[in-house]
Amino acid sequence: MRLVRTVSAALMVSASASIAYAGGLERGGYNVDLLFDPAPFAFEATGTYVMPQRKLDNVVDTNPLDGTPAGPSQGVKDTESYFSPRLGVKVGIGEQIDCMVDYSQPWGVHTNPGANWAGANHNIETKVDSHNFGGTCSYKMQAGKGQFRVLGGVFYQKLEGFKERQVFFPTLAGNGIGRLDLEGSGVGWRVGAAYEIPEIAFRASLVYNSRVKLDDITGTLDLSRIPGAVSPPVTGRITPVFGATEMPETVELKVQSGIAPGWLAFGSVKWVNWSILQSIPFCPEATRGIACTTTGPTRATSLDLLYRDGWTVSGGIGHKINEQWSAAASLTWDRGTSQGFGHQADSWTLGGGVAYTPNENVEMRLSGALGILTSGESGAIVGDDGRVYGNDISYTFDNDLVGALSASMKVKW
Repeated sequence: MRLVRTVSAALMVSASASIAYAGGLERGGYNVDLLFDPAPFAFEATGTYVMPQRKLDNVVDTNPLDGTPAGPSQGVKDTESYFSPRLGVKVGIGEQIDCMVDYSQPWGVHTNPGANWAGANHNIETKVDSHNFGGTCSYKMQAGKGQFRVLGGVFYQKLEGFKERQVFFPTLAGNGIGRLDLEGSGVGWRVGAAYEIPEIAFRASLVYNSRVKLDDITGTLDLSRIPGAVSPPVTGRITPVFGATEMPETVELKVQSGIAPGWLAFGSVKWVNWSILQSIPFCPEATRGIACTTTGPTRATSLDLLYRDGWTVSGGIGHKINEQWSAAASLTWDRGTSQGFGHQADSWTLGGGVAYTPNENVEMRLSGALGILTSGESGAIVGDDGRVYGNDISYTFDNDLVGALSASMKVKW
């Protein structure tokens, strides 16, 4: 048991730093590892700070009639650093039932190239934040040399964000900055199973997290800063808008096992259904009752993502140095979710972490990660709805770096 508690502590924080920057809108994702802690009560707080350094080159405004001001086209920094927290409390109920509640920020994005670049008509700043409150319980029973566990739970999720870009109407006096503000919420559920053999630090778990339907996203489209804007109806004013989408479902398999005295190997494979996020249309509130689609007559604007499904594969090894210290290292590959539109290419990340356990009631972990965001290009593509996306700008991007730092503390008794 000492092997499980000590070495697993380091490997979990090592892996968390390594996968903190993944495709789609993923930040921390979902995590129920605290549920497996053998202590009757455990509290855990984790914070991860991620520093992506994606830069855009060879930016071309492919529609010079859209009024985009001249600006830099090389070395445009697009991504912003962010902090991803996680809090959880686990309680054991008798010998067979464990329950946990947790707060996390699984999804998010923050790009901020600014107004002074050649692609300001595409994006000035986009930011999405999430808040997830979950409850999960498991029931375990003896099965052969180990224990079989089934688990299930529900979670409430809220998302909010905005996008600003340069907007130009040829029939009006000029261009200006348009802003879309949005918020929505929904409920999801999870189910899973695990098998554990504590004597050899073995655990295999498979967890499915459902989609979260955001059936009623509300917000405003602010086009009041367009000079001389008088027509069409949504320009020159702030217009309430609505829309709908879903956050993706996920499936994750995790395996760990002792391989020698003081040594433990671990790995995971995760699939995220990001392809459900293509173009998300928003229509004026005054048109409720009419279908709001990307090609419909009531569409006021849209968030264009055009993702493909994401895959994340991670593996590593942990070592118990002594009774108080352990360490782990991991390598993670994440398949990029962009497919010719956007800059989310594949990434490779190397992570390392240490865990310090001064006594059986306290664990402290610190880890870091350094990765490569691979190169690619973005331009015009045809979406599933037949519309052409990415025909406002094109650009390329080279291999870039991403770094992450993570710290965690667990108290249990």
